[in-house]
Amino acid sequence: MENWNYFNYFTEIEEHFWKKRGAHLLVSPLDWAIMETWQKAGVSLEAALKGIDRAFESYQRSRRGAGKPLKSLAYCTDAVLEAAEESQEAGAGGQPSNGGAAAKETFSREDVRGYLERNIELLRKAAERLAGSQVAVAELLGKVADSLSGAMTLLDAPGQLDLEDLERRLTILDEKLHASLMSNASEELMLKIRREVDSQLATYRRKMKAEQLAVVEKQYLQKRLLDEYRVPRMSLFYF
Repeated sequence: MENWNYFNYFTEIEEHFWKKRGAHLLVSPLDWAIMETWQKAGVSLEAALKGIDRAFESYQRSRRGAGKPLKSLAYCTDAVLEAAEESQEAGAGGQPSNGGAAAKETFSREDVRGYLERNIELLRKAAERLAGSQVAVAELLGKVADSLSGAMTLLDAPGQLDLEDLERRLTILDEKLHASLMSNASEELMLKIRREVDSQLATYRRKMKAEQLAVVEKQYLQKRLLDEYRVPRMSLFYF
C-alpha cells in the first residue's frame, strides 16, 4: 500500500472493526493490546483489515454468530496473521517500518507541538499527584516531562521535521515509563489487572498461540497501568 499512513494504523483498524460490528463503541484495553501486537509484528494495515473481514465472515457462518455480535479483536487474530503471511508471500506486505516517508509529512509542527505540550502537562499533573505516595514514579514522570520539553527544540530546527527520529525518542520514554510503573505498582493493582486480562482472554485462549497470548497480556498490562496512573502514551501513534 503505497499511501499507507504510519500513524493511522490504530485508527483505521478501530474504525473498520466498528463498521463490521455495527456499533460505534469504545475499543477495550484488550483490543488496543491486540492491535499493538499486530503493529509490533509488522502486520500491514491492509492485512489487518483483510483478516478482520475474514474473521467476521467466519463468525457469521458459525453458530455463535447467530444474533450475537463479535465483541473482540481477539477472535480475528488467526485470520489477521494468515492474511499477513499471504501478503508477505505475495511481496505486497507494506510494513509499518516502511511508513517513514509518509510519516514525515503527516503532522505540522504546530500539531506536534500541541501534542507534546498536552503530554507534558499530563505528566506534571501525574507527578504532583504521586509526589507524596510514590516518590520514585513521580520523579521519573518529572524527568520524562523534562525530556519532552527538550524534544520541543527539534520543532524549531530548520529544514524538514524528522518525525521518525522524534518517534524513536518518544518510544524510549514510553519504555522507561512502562518499566517504572511495572516495578512500582502495588501487588493489589497488579493482581486486579491480571484478573481482568485472564477474564477477557478466557474465551480466546484456545484460538491464540502461547507467544501471541504472552504479547497481548504484556500490552494489556502496560495499557491498564497507564490508565490507572493517568499517564499518557508518548508515541505519535496515540496522537
